[in-house]
Amino acid sequence: MLLYNVTLIIEDAVSEKWLEWMQEIHIPKVMETGMFVSSRLLKVIDSPNEGVTFCTQYVAENLENYNTYQDKYAPSLQADLNDEFANQFVAFRTLMEYIDIK
Repeated sequence: MLLYNVTLIIEDAVSEKWLEWMQEIHIPKVMETGMFVSSRLLKVIDSPNEGVTFCTQYVAENLENYNTYQDKYAPSLQADLNDEFANQFVAFRTLMEYIDIK
């Protein structure tokens, strides 16, 4: 299992609009791709950055699903984000692998 994490710092002035857009439009579209088995949205409460920091996490069963998402779906979904909130956020993405705890 893989965890695809998108950390995004959004300007205070549009953070509520962004949050609503994520919950009602973006995350449902990502999940409709069928490449992830679950998602969660978190707000960072002790961020040292200006603006509001959120982490959106998606769980993929395997690397093939993640790569399919990146190749087939991510470009247009990321373009939607850029169109809707141009110059109002900074984002970085991380792919992590689950490790069983002993």
